[in-house]
Amino acid sequence: MDKLDAYKIDLKGMQTEVGTYTLLADDDYFTAVQGPEIQHGNVTVELTVRPTSGAFELDFHLLGSVQVICDRCLEEMTQPIDADCSLRVKLGEEYLDEGDDLITIPFEDGVVDLSWHVYEMIALQIPIRHVHPDGQCSEQMQEALEELWAGEEVQSEEETTATDPRWDELKKLL
Repeated sequence: MDKLDAYKIDLKGMQTEVGTYTLLADDDYFTAVQGPEIQHGNVTVELTVRPTSGAFELDFHLLGSVQVICDRCLEEMTQPIDADCSLRVKLGEEYLDEGDDLITIPFEDGVVDLSWHVYEMIALQIPIRHVHPDGQCSEQMQEALEELWAGEEVQSEEETTATDPRWDELKKLL
């Protein structure tokens, strides 16, 4: 059985008014999805499926954490995930991702594969800039950054003290 089979929901075959599913996005899931940003994590996905007139409302609650690379020290860091997302799915002639959280799947199939949608929902919860809180970065990298910043301060002081001699001549006019 494929790890991502649990993310395939049979909408045509729903037997109840409201369907609830619990999915787990763990390391095996992130490996199977092969997403570029996240390789490790543990996120529980609570999914509720409600049929409406002409479509299905899918409500997701994501709770857990993923491992991402710190932009400052390049070490792994834990990023908490806690979000509510939704998606509308309707049945039609062919698969079509219409944007605005609406997709169309073929009526003959009636099965929606949510594996990539869940990955995108998790990835969108990660801030653009992810860094450890102050003082939690790798000590080696922190020391290297401090040396670099100190070197920039010395260089900028040298740049401000050395002026163009033409400006010096103009200052004499004042």
